[in-house]
Formats: sequence, structure tokens, C-alpha cells
Amino acid sequence: MSIAEAGEFGLIARVVARLTIGRTTLLGPGDDSAIVAAPDGRIVASTDVLVEGRHFRRDWSSGTDVGHRAAAANLADIAAMGAVPTALLVGLCAPTDLDIGWAENLADGLSAEAALVGASVVGGDTSASPTLTVAVTALGDLGGLKPVLRSGAQPGDLIALAGRVGYAAAGYTVLSRGFRTPKALVEAYRRPQVPYEAGPAAARAGATSMIDVSDGLLQDLGHLAKASVVGLDVRSDAFKVTGQMLDAATALGVDPMQWLLAGGDDHALAATFPAGTELPPGWSEIGMVHEGTGVTVDHKLWSGPLGWDHFR
Repeated sequence: MSIAEAGEFGLIARVVARLTIGRTTLLGPGDDSAIVAAPDGRIVASTDVLVEGRHFRRDWSSGTDVGHRAAAANLADIAAMGAVPTALLVGLCAPTDLDIGWAENLADGLSAEAALVGASVVGGDTSASPTLTVAVTALGDLGGLKPVLRSGAQPGDLIALAGRVGYAAAGYTVLSRGFRTPKALVEAYRRPQVPYEAGPAAARAGATSMIDVSDGLLQDLGHLAKASVVGLDVRSDAFKVTGQMLDAATALGVDPMQWLLAGGDDHALAATFPAGTELPPGWSEIGMVHEGTGVTVDHKLWSGPLGWDHFR
């Protein structure tokens, strides 16, 4: 059945029936607005858009995969502020001939990823469109913590990373060359493994700045450097090239460090901490903050690409 055959309200009914309600949702889908608890009194909000052909391909990823990716991209931004995600709002613009099963699978992926952090999909909107588009807004709660901004890094701070980088970029390269293995890399592209708990943990440990690594580590660290008016130097020996990544890189003629330093979509978290800080579990040191500007690798400018830019 296509969504045109089901109709707008038939589609909404099918999607809502698949959603679970999280502990912070006081009123879920079905009214003009949802009501979400905000115990802290401050609401952290972020939004992201996934467009077919630009961010995903249906021959590469299932509806469930896209749901996980769409949710993860937003939930990671909330975690990068040191907050705990509470809710998602989803806008779906779709061709009228889209199979309704794909939309149901999308809802499954969104709901499952949100459930990892105790959040839920609380509402949204639908519209017909020639281009399949998923727009997600995430809400979060700081739980009394001070938000961790991009602008707080100080010379002498250490740079740390939580989560993995390079896997999704490697998976994208594998898929773009017409292959479907190694499975670990392809699945990393389809469904990111985000270290959600590392965000609030970093805030509690005194992180001075933090960011979600969505467009490439060096590019996103560049945002920290610019906002904090400092320089950042990353150590290349802090990164391990796994056997599968090395094999794929060799077969495809790619420098694996390009995936690690410039690849996006893994949604790791990068942060700076005062020197001497005992890093929370899951965090590892990858470099230092110094006086100056920009980002270097082993004290040298990186000659390769820095990361993703939607308009280049």
C-alpha cells in the first residue's frame, strides 16, 4: 500500500501506533501539541534534516536504518551540550507512491533510537513532496548542569574523544564503490553508535567545550577552535586503524587517516578538559589546546580534506 492509498490520517495512525512513550512525555501524539517534562527549567533544542539522495539512499539503507540515523543525528547534538535527550518531533515529506511500510519502518527506527536514551517521538507533521525528506527536532534537559558550549576551551586543556570516528565514512566509501562488505563498516554508516551518556558525563567532569562530530573530526574541532579563539593540535598516534578498515582502505586506494580525521556521520563527541582532569569512562585523550588559531595534526597543517560541507 502506498501512503496515497492510506491517506494522511491513515499514515499518521499507522506511525503513531508503532511509537513508545518515554518517561519525560506527559502528553504524546494526538493533540495539537505534545507536552514534555522539563525539570531543569531550561530546554535544549536542536534540529536536523535528511534528504534522500543527499543524506541517504533507499537502496543502501532500510527505513529503519534511516530512522536510527535521523534520530541519532539530533540526539547527539543534545548530548554534546551535556544534556539528556527527552523528545523528538518529526516532519516527513514523501512522494505519494512511497510504500507505507517504509514509513512504518522509519517510525520503528526513530522510536528505537530515542528509546536508547529514554526519549520518545512526541509529534510531528507530514506532507506530500517529490523528494523524500525527514526533518527531526530534538529536545533535551540539562538536569541542573551548566551547558557545555563550543566557546570554553582554554590553552593547556587536553582534547578528548568519546565514541568512534572513521567507520561511517569508510562504510559510505564501500557502498559508493558498489560493495556491501565489510559489514561492520557498512552497518556503521547505516546506524551510528552514539556515546550518548558521554555528554552529560563530560559536563559533570568539567569539560570546557564540546561538540558532536557529525561532519568530520578536524572540521568540527575547527568550530571549537574558532568559537574559543584557540588552536588545537591532534595526535595521529591517538587513533587506531582496525584490520577491517585497513583492508578496506587498501582495496579501495584510500588513506584510512582520511576517514578517521575527516569522515563524518559517526556522531562521536569531542571535548576539551582542564589539564589533569580524570577523564570519564569512554573518553580518551587525542591532543592539546594551545594559544593560536585553527587545527593541526602532529603540529602540522593537514593536507587532506577537513570534512563535509553541505553546499560544496
